[in-house]
Amino acid sequence: MKPRHFLSLFDLTPTELQHVLQRAAELKALYRSGKRYAPFPGKLLGMIFEKASTRTRVSFEAGMVQLGGDAIFLSSRDTQLDRGEPIEDTARVLSSMVDLVMIRTFAHTTVERFAAYSSVPVINGLTDYNHPCQLLADMQTFIEHRGAIRGRTVAWIGDGNNMCNSYISAACQFDFQLRIAVPVGYEPNENLLKQAAGRVVLLRDPLIAARNADLVTTDVWSSMGKESEQERRLQDFSTYQVNAEIMAQARPEAIFLHCLPAHRGEEVSAEVIDGPQSQVWDQAENRLHAQKALMEFLLSDKQDSA
Repeated sequence: MKPRHFLSLFDLTPTELQHVLQRAAELKALYRSGKRYAPFPGKLLGMIFEKASTRTRVSFEAGMVQLGGDAIFLSSRDTQLDRGEPIEDTARVLSSMVDLVMIRTFAHTTVERFAAYSSVPVINGLTDYNHPCQLLADMQTFIEHRGAIRGRTVAWIGDGNNMCNSYISAACQFDFQLRIAVPVGYEPNENLLKQAAGRVVLLRDPLIAARNADLVTTDVWSSMGKESEQERRLQDFSTYQVNAEIMAQARPEAIFLHCLPAHRGEEVSAEVIDGPQSQVWDQAENRLHAQKALMEFLLSDKQDSA
């Protein structure tokens, strides 16, 4: 039987996603109580990083150790991928030696090709197309602070990037309404927009997008790989900063999220990200617990099908 992978939110059913989030909350409670829960002694996570990371690396590595296993960090310079070995060959070899693989890379086809030849579950730690693990943490954070997200309104303001694509997927899987405010020329994936028809509205005015929203979120204006466009992007996104004026349009109890790292004074004002509506620090910590729940789900599924 082929292993289950997590390359996008659509790889799990809505029911399975809810199970993972419920389990993440339980694992967080265990962690904070000081109780040790290590169900996977001897299990090994292989981590391939072609993009730099703080939260992804630490949360996956710490998470696997907390589950009783261990993790191996591999940058592109540490593998034969940097010398041109086909991703399919690396997948065959690496998956014969570890129990789980996480990949953080540029092209989404890289994780798809790896997963197609892997004998163990593969997790997408971020691609230029999407960032599903971050959305698990985001959904966990909203549920912790405001309850169920089903039927709520979320405002995405900024670039139609991989995080925006992930919020479109989340709108489908978690059944909320998503308003996306982006400048012309920075729209998210067209196929995802079609798939989410009825749940997603594309706008140009961030004030309209934020009106009566339960959650307001954004990301940097120049993602990794887009640094050469920074000056132009600063101009194009100059009216898309999430600031006090934007948050005033949202519901009084609305929260603000940002996947980090943040550039205060660009996509978000310091007043907002450091203010009382911001839950970005819980959001960052929840990467650890959501990913532990995800790894537990995938490893348990692998054991059950063995």
